[in-house]
Amino acid sequence: MFKKLGRNDMCWCGSGRKYKLCHMQMDEKILQYKDKGYKIPIRKMIKNQAQLEGIRESGKVNIAVLDYVAEHICSGMPTEDIDQMVAEKTKELGGIAAPLNFEGYPKSVCTSINEEVCHGIPSKDVILQEGDIVNVDVSTIYKDYFSDSSRMFCIGQVSPQKKKLVEDTKKSIEVGLSFVKPWHRIGELGNAIHEFARENGYSVVREIGGHGVGIEFHEDPFVSFVCPKNSGVLLVPGMVFTIEPMINLGRSDIVMDDENGWTVYTEDGMPSAQWEVTVAVTDEGYEIMAY
Repeated sequence: MFKKLGRNDMCWCGSGRKYKLCHMQMDEKILQYKDKGYKIPIRKMIKNQAQLEGIRESGKVNIAVLDYVAEHICSGMPTEDIDQMVAEKTKELGGIAAPLNFEGYPKSVCTSINEEVCHGIPSKDVILQEGDIVNVDVSTIYKDYFSDSSRMFCIGQVSPQKKKLVEDTKKSIEVGLSFVKPWHRIGELGNAIHEFARENGYSVVREIGGHGVGIEFHEDPFVSFVCPKNSGVLLVPGMVFTIEPMINLGRSDIVMDDENGWTVYTEDGMPSAQWEVTVAVTDEGYEIMAY
């Protein structure tokens, strides 16, 4: 996992700098935590400065696309229109919509309405209605770097319960971000989100969570939001991952759509909400790459 390098060898991260001037001190600190029994990240999880800049630029495109959706989404709109907006805006900005054809996914974006937890497939036959809540999940490839974030939208006047669910789910992201600190375990942020959701009367989807992102669409680590506090991989500067809890108004149980093989629903038919952010661990805390 940590191949021994000489001080004057080129650093393993690909920066082109000597090891002693790049990651040597950080590696030594990581190994100290390993000796204490911590699970440590593999080197592939840690990005160099050039890679972080590439992910940052990809995130700017991702944010711009979501901003564009926010300006146009409305009642009466087929979700297919959202897919077209995302595909066209992403291309206009020089990017590629990452979901299209990823493991066979047929569209450029995911649009998940009400009881759809995630991976809702846009369609000309699915029309946004007054009172719906919808998650628009945008993922972008820009100059070979990936970013990933999603937002919830309330269509017209929604019920107080749905509105509060959307607002509290967004608050849960802020709760999680406050625990993104170098030399802490990733389980601290996941557990904090879970506790916040439970305290507000919600359940959290167990089977699906956040993930590493940047060089590939989905990388390690897996980010659970139902985990014990003192669990998971050690957070170190240069790690990039998503925080994306899926929070349900009812029970946490989910079911998969047997026909399309993608869309996940709450088993009890109650609404679900999700916000997603791409975040990088820094020396002091975190940097938001896409929101």
